[in-house]
Amino acid sequence: MTKRIRKAVFPVAGLGTRFLPATKSVPKEMMTVVDRPVLQHVVDEAREAGIEHFIFITGRNKGVIEDHFDIAYELEETLQRRGKLKEWEALKADLPAAGATSFTRQQEPLGLGHAVWCAREIVGDEPFAVLLPDMVTMASEQGRCLAQCVDAYEKHGGNIIAVEEVASDETHQYGVVAIGKDSGHTFEITGMVEKPPKGTAPSNLIISGRYILGPEIFSILEKGEKGAGGEIQLTDGMKILAKSQSFHGVRFDGKTYDCGAKLGFLAANIAFGLANPNLAPLLLAELKKLTSGL
Repeated sequence: MTKRIRKAVFPVAGLGTRFLPATKSVPKEMMTVVDRPVLQHVVDEAREAGIEHFIFITGRNKGVIEDHFDIAYELEETLQRRGKLKEWEALKADLPAAGATSFTRQQEPLGLGHAVWCAREIVGDEPFAVLLPDMVTMASEQGRCLAQCVDAYEKHGGNIIAVEEVASDETHQYGVVAIGKDSGHTFEITGMVEKPPKGTAPSNLIISGRYILGPEIFSILEKGEKGAGGEIQLTDGMKILAKSQSFHGVRFDGKTYDCGAKLGFLAANIAFGLANPNLAPLLLAELKKLTSGL
């Protein structure tokens, strides 16, 4: 019987250099998609998938993230005094339960694998989820990405990786999986490679930032072996773990926006704005004005 997935790790120590100068004083994870920080969208996804404990791997100058997931006494008191109860209730609804968040520092930028390893003492000896905070997902009829991964985990056990299809000439930019027995929505993963040279990728399915991993990954990452870019890569650790444990891929059938890139961030704002019934008509009208002369 598989253990339930209760904990999720969010690596949020990155510097956000692609968004300078904005990220000089504001963590990239706190930039907003419509009216919610990028990270709040990702935490919402984890909560919808049944996650109960949220583990943030932070770095220097990221204290605002911890503040965001805490009570803001002055703000809440002001909202109540002014009768803005809808806004007050929304703030309360977004807060994790007391004791349901943990924050630990990566200290050095040694790669995603190292960031995940930093959560070892908090995760303990149980399977857990990893959500990359740059990747914001929009649900399909089957739910958001991590919920689909949890469903696959409950069916197959082992380790789960969410994947998405990209053009073949883009695979060199990502981690890519090799496909084994394929049942459509899920499939066996027979291999992984991080940023393969052009023309050598085993498929056009890329690792898209949602994982469910067994705790055995920590002892592998602890060795600190460096891979692509001179960093400790999570993909390399998963390749070693795959020698003794099964891995399955989940074809996420919703939409993912890479908010770590300017184009993806802008696209996410437009997509989530159009999905908001109060904003959609006005936003669509503005978009038509902006594009009329192009």
